[in-house]
Amino acid sequence: MATGGVAAVAAPVMGPVSDVIVTTLGDGILVELGMHTGFELSAKAADDLVFNKPFDAVIPIHSKRLETTGVKELTITLKYKHIIDDAALGFFRSSVHKDGSLFASIMDYLAIEKGWFSPYLFASDYRVGETLLAESALVITLCDTPPPVAEPPKAEHRYSLSFPTLSNTFSKSRSPSPEPALTALSTPPAPRRLVILLVGLKPHRKIWTLSARPSESVINYILCNGCPAIVVPAKVGAPLLAWDTLTLKQLWQLGLPEEGKLASATNKFEGVVAVLCEYLELCVDWERVVLPESSLQDKEGIKAKKQAVRDAMTLLVAAAVRTSSSEEVKKEIDEERCGIVIWRIP
Repeated sequence: MATGGVAAVAAPVMGPVSDVIVTTLGDGILVELGMHTGFELSAKAADDLVFNKPFDAVIPIHSKRLETTGVKELTITLKYKHIIDDAALGFFRSSVHKDGSLFASIMDYLAIEKGWFSPYLFASDYRVGETLLAESALVITLCDTPPPVAEPPKAEHRYSLSFPTLSNTFSKSRSPSPEPALTALSTPPAPRRLVILLVGLKPHRKIWTLSARPSESVINYILCNGCPAIVVPAKVGAPLLAWDTLTLKQLWQLGLPEEGKLASATNKFEGVVAVLCEYLELCVDWERVVLPESSLQDKEGIKAKKQAVRDAMTLLVAAAVRTSSSEEVKKEIDEERCGIVIWRIP
């Protein structure tokens, strides 16, 4: 949308392919790795872009590492079952807009119905976000990685053959009194994370109308090797899935600050970053944000954490804008089906 914003879900034949790798992640998900020219075998940490700035206030948005030279295409197949519960779909309108009333923005609100990213892509599965994070070329991590979940031990089944005795049968004239017991406490929710990425979508066949399969979602997800994935801790109740309504085509129209300067000529770039950060204020568990000790010197803890997340988002948006100069992106990505997406992951 021209005005920007974030939509959220709070609910429960490809082109030429080289070196195709097929991976099955548990039940119900299949990942096929297609084209991945320019991608390393493993993701590289990019935290230093946030914390090792050449000057205290200048973020290295013109770094060579944020230049996209290749893309990676992943075909993800998800099995699903139809359920009667509807997803809860919401639209976040930032305070930077002059009139934030619902009626003033009703056309914007309804426009998400045909937005570039649809909540009905069955992409709320945790493993989609985890897969895209694992396949990213650059990662900025601002929280601890949770330990692997241990599988519960399998119950042993013991069989015995016994017969009731007469004394057991006739000795009780009434039902036994229930034993007193404490009410079981509910299990606290496990800490979650959010992964924020630039993602392109492509039908697994030439057009979307021919790509439907019964009881399956099959979509090509495209990543850029110059756009970092950002990992932050999630608050309890953060949406399963959220996406910025601005498409990559609209992001390309933003002007970046000149090298060594703090602001762009139009301030539109800074406005987009501000909208995303304002939305993340609602979703990030700031107490669990982890920073290097050196970045906390002479700064307030929470203030430093919020600044680190803002700097990381600035790098991601700048990298997205810079994809406009990539021939590989223009050849492989539909700029109207690409944008910034947030998945909730374990």
